[in-house]
Amino acid sequence: MENNRVHLSIENHVGIITLNRPEVGNAIDLQTAKELMDVSIFCSESEKIRAVVITGAGNKFSVGGDLKSFANEGDEISSHLKSVTAYLHQAISYFARMNKPVIGAVNGVAAGAGMSLACACDLVYASENSKFVMAYNKIGLTPDGSGSYFLPRLVGMKRALELMYTNRLLDAKEANEWGIVNHVVSEDKLMEVVLDLAGNLANGPMNAFGATKKLFYHSLQETLESQMSKESLLLAERANSIEGKEGISAFLEKREADYLKH
Repeated sequence: MENNRVHLSIENHVGIITLNRPEVGNAIDLQTAKELMDVSIFCSESEKIRAVVITGAGNKFSVGGDLKSFANEGDEISSHLKSVTAYLHQAISYFARMNKPVIGAVNGVAAGAGMSLACACDLVYASENSKFVMAYNKIGLTPDGSGSYFLPRLVGMKRALELMYTNRLLDAKEANEWGIVNHVVSEDKLMEVVLDLAGNLANGPMNAFGATKKLFYHSLQETLESQMSKESLLLAERANSIEGKEGISAFLEKREADYLKH
């Protein structure tokens, strides 16, 4: 795809999305948000892509919103931010709703909307030198990019508010302990480890992953009984799907399931 600020490459059925403004810490401006949305749509629809990785160019994941570009809008800043967040939020919605697993490879600072984007990924692997900070309240703003949705669900309400009020900066180890990060990896091994995982997931039952993702993300809005009802319906549906039949057959025949051909 011909994008300048967001780069997409495909390797072994893995869509690798790179925020590509290293000269400004991969800050998100209007064009970046729009390109991220375009890429998210492509990834959700492309049959060539079965898992997605999001990372940043250079030594940062993303410092968040491009405040300089926002301030340049003067009195039009409110309408401008509505446009930016319209694209950014639609992108995050597609990442959260797509069947493909989405893995964040946080290779440095993830601040503001950069931290929100990381929190929105299904799995997050971070380099040892990565840092996480919400940063919004420090400049008199409130979170965007799904931060107010995912952060309390990941760390709990008290810790989420602490991160917002105090702008506390978490290093990779703390972010791992708090449940924001799944694993901490050395800087030189980060992409190797993430791409190996993404490649394995791309060979897995993509539609089962997608159904599981929907179940988990919807669970906090359901009662016990309504959630179990969803579980019953999806389980029955998956068992009778091409993937389910291949998975069950492979188990009974004591062989590896081949989901790419099914």
